[in-house]
Amino acid sequence: MIEVPVIECVAGRGIRADRYFDFKDDYKGQITFFSLEVFEELCAALNAHDASPAAARRNVITRGFDLNEFIGKEFEIQCVRFYGTEESAPCYWMDGAFAPGAKDFLKGRGGLRAKILSDGEVRSTALVPSAAG
Repeated sequence: MIEVPVIECVAGRGIRADRYFDFKDDYKGQITFFSLEVFEELCAALNAHDASPAAARRNVITRGFDLNEFIGKEFEIQCVRFYGTEESAPCYWMDGAFAPGAKDFLKGRGGLRAKILSDGEVRSTALVPSAAG
């Protein structure tokens, strides 16, 4: 995982240059989000202070809102529209990426998988979604 200043979101296809771009029709995880607050709580709880949020292998790291609130809803970030499909459930390798116990700690707060509904760019900045319709 690398941090980039901007990602190009392509409706129905994913993030250009991402390994899951054009992965399959109607893919639920065209883009994934992870909460910085959850990451900070994880590090404190498991004493994993050298970990990076990139280890979660999510596309966008957010701050300031509960990602689970967007499951089953449309939302917009920087004029790009998304549809939250489901939790991005943690898997077994989270224990190795962060610390033993990370998978269990992240159950129910592993992030958000979403479909991209409109083309556009998302830039690295304070990301605050707005509810859509």
